[in-house]
Amino acid sequence: MNVFYPEGRLIMSDENTAAISSPELMKQASVHKTVLEARAVVCTPAHDLVLDIPFAKAVIPRTEGALGIAEGTARDISMLSRVGKPVAFTVMSADDSGETPVYTLSRADAQRRCMEEYISQLRCGDIIPATVTHLEPFGAFVDIGCGISSLIPIDSISVSRISHPNDRFYNGQQIFAAVKSRTNGRICLSHKELLGTWEENAARFEVGSTVRGIVRSVESYGIFIELAPNLAGLSEPREGLVPGMNVSVNIKAVKPEKMKVKLTVVDILEPSLPSPPYMYYINSGHIERWQYSPDGSSKSIFTDFTENNDI
Repeated sequence: MNVFYPEGRLIMSDENTAAISSPELMKQASVHKTVLEARAVVCTPAHDLVLDIPFAKAVIPRTEGALGIAEGTARDISMLSRVGKPVAFTVMSADDSGETPVYTLSRADAQRRCMEEYISQLRCGDIIPATVTHLEPFGAFVDIGCGISSLIPIDSISVSRISHPNDRFYNGQQIFAAVKSRTNGRICLSHKELLGTWEENAARFEVGSTVRGIVRSVESYGIFIELAPNLAGLSEPREGLVPGMNVSVNIKAVKPEKMKVKLTVVDILEPSLPSPPYMYYINSGHIERWQYSPDGSSKSIFTDFTENNDI
């Protein structure tokens, strides 16, 4: 039985490494239509993909490079962009009559199986692994299985506002996401619900402590500074600060009833500090409803996944 992953998650597994190194195991994979991965080394002028299979010549013909290529609904960039990267495939045929075996592979078939056996079964609220593949001002495109793409809109990436998805993600990053909606077979994802509620994030910061933050917005009445992807505080205005700056801040007050954190900027830090790793509060299973705001807060912020039924 196949287990479907974003491309690149399977390639270093013991089972995959053994399969692409053995003619006998490749033959078994052909019979059972097992999804495997190998790295693409060349995209030919005809846009066929050549994969790195040690004992054979292995080719994904252009029309098998992705779902929609044969029908003209997908572009050839689907193949060109895979050179040097892992590619999911199933074995369509093998010719071992010559000195070097020749395998014809299909990425489109792997994607078709992923759609039928995995993606079509997902429900709104399911938590799934994903890999960031492309960033646009309006959101992040991610691979949710065998190179099949889905979108996380920018306002669903985190509660703390960002100016561009590259404030939060980078290409190739492995993340988790929640299925937000399904429309005509297309899946839209959300990410912010996995990064903790206001209370969960605020509990990490003690009044009186000085911590690192990132300037996200400069307003006339104050400066919004991100302490965590799902938590920001407000400091008094200060000259010389612009969005994206790293700063150290002192936590003056935490007010759950208003969901406010009062800060004072202590110092400006060097710009090259690496981003701290994410803390996922949820990374598996299923959620029906997620409430960001504390009970008793003057403002209610929540996500109801049951309202996004399949259309």
